[in-house]
Amino acid sequence: MVVKVIKLQREDIDVKKILESVKSPSSGGVVTFLGTVRDNAKGHSVEHMSIEVYEEMACKQLEAIESETLEKYGIHKIAVVHRYGDLTVGDNIVFIAVAAGHREEAFDACRYIIDELKQRVPIWKKETTPEGEIWVEGEKHE
Repeated sequence: MVVKVIKLQREDIDVKKILESVKSPSSGGVVTFLGTVRDNAKGHSVEHMSIEVYEEMACKQLEAIESETLEKYGIHKIAVVHRYGDLTVGDNIVFIAVAAGHREEAFDACRYIIDELKQRVPIWKKETTPEGEIWVEGEKHE
């Protein structure tokens, strides 16, 4: 049975709880990605970050990405949790957990999810720096 979890939330991410929810006896590999707020970006200091989301469209895009991931990699369980609101340096932003029969599929699927999320999901980040506010553009992947 495939288990999928998609959440957009203001509160911190319970990494341990989500990790435990994707582990299963049939999964030989569980791969995770945890994105956090850095104290620097592109040569400037970051004091804090604000994240905005178009929730309805973001959920639709995340569901599409998960469906694609299931088709491409044959994984067992997926969890994607992304925060929004005002965050400080060191705060968790996004957590992805993928469980698969083997590590290769789990690693590939986790990377696919974060890369596609950054490209397709309507989430906007604004960094506050000593010089002012900077909107962060999505990162291209190859």
